Amino acid sequence: MQPIALLNARLVDPASGRETRGGVLVMDGRIAGLGGAVTLAALPEGARAIDCGGDVVAPGFIDMRAFVGEPGAEHRETIASASAAAAAGGVTTLIARPDTAPPIDNPAVVDFLMRRARDARVRILPCAAITKGLAGEEMAEIGLLREAGAVAFSDGPHSIADSGVLRRAMTYARDFDALIMHYCEDRGLAGGVAAEGGLASRLGLSGVPREAETVALDRDLRLAALTGARYHAVFVSNALSLAAMARAKDAGLAVSCGVSINHLSLNENDLGEYRTFLKLNPPLRGEAERLALVEGLASGLIDVIVSDHDGQDVETKRLPFAEAAPGAVGLETWLSAGLRLVTAGQIALPKLLAAMSTRPAEILGLEGGRLAVGAPADLVRFDPDAPYVLDPANLHSRCRNTPFDSARMEGVVKLTLVAGEVAHA
Repeated sequence: MQPIALLNARLVDPASGRETRGGVLVMDGRIAGLGGAVTLAALPEGARAIDCGGDVVAPGFIDMRAFVGEPGAEHRETIASASAAAAAGGVTTLIARPDTAPPIDNPAVVDFLMRRARDARVRILPCAAITKGLAGEEMAEIGLLREAGAVAFSDGPHSIADSGVLRRAMTYARDFDALIMHYCEDRGLAGGVAAEGGLASRLGLSGVPREAETVALDRDLRLAALTGARYHAVFVSNALSLAAMARAKDAGLAVSCGVSINHLSLNENDLGEYRTFLKLNPPLRGEAERLALVEGLASGLIDVIVSDHDGQDVETKRLPFAEAAPGAVGLETWLSAGLRLVTAGQIALPKLLAAMSTRPAEILGLEGGRLAVGAPADLVRFDPDAPYVLDPANLHSRCRNTPFDSARMEGVVKLTLVAGEVAHA
């Protein structure tokens, strides 16, 4: 493997919060040198030198929630297209949702996904199902799935209503030191298509109260306390849920939570005239809720940001708002959307990058997320100030349902390295 040196860079290590100037030397898939000592004159023979011109170099991003399509939904996304989109967005590790066809609920499907992912541009790891068939009734074989390579367990976009089933799953997961990642939604409260409130009423859309998420989250946190399991709430999207998570963390529970980049950078007013590309689960809420999420991220209460990449084709999106499928693509835009918060002075760049790399690595037990000698050479180089207008036609995803269609954005990924190999340039 040819050594690669990234020179004249703004080095941001989110694990320590440090920013320095210098270079990164990559050899045999790992960081071999770092900082001011990495210069053109000091490079080993045959090394490829890349002048970064002051661009940021940071650990590659780890996305804990993305739909990759295979098996069964290749018309929406494939491993090849998802990995190309991920690499273009600076993502070096992608956690694949289990809601495929068939779902990732047995070791054979885990093996299929991992074999198919061997030729992907980025590292794709499976999140297996908590229950068989994602039906929320019978627990999947957590031990066997973990042994086969599953890095976490979730029922994807489905919430497990039966507390007894979830308790048993958490108990088994604890014994295997497995992570439960649950989507919190009380189905009896979540029958609407937009956030409950004045805007939904004016648009004539059925509303979803905040409690639809928080009631389920509070139940989950109590089960985490009861079982001692490692628990991760896939999304928090409102202030009530933040308060519940704060209480659990103050009590010392082994819990964490994530937030979608869409909920950090958009609010319900962006729905405009029934823009279905912004129909999401959970729904976008008001500006006060968005600001509460930003504050939760800045304070460390929210651990990770996810792209929530979910490609939907034209037939499921070009419908009346109430009938359209929820979801948006996000692998190629989540950095730029996050940089809006940095530009606004709401969060420091190392803190943003920590939520996209360091904390996901820590929660999942992966090596990445740090800029240090000996760490994996999963790296991203980007210019945080480079402007562009998003053209959906340029996206690598098979679907084009981006909420940032024609938006003016900043932050261009110029290089992505996965284990020292160029995945995007």
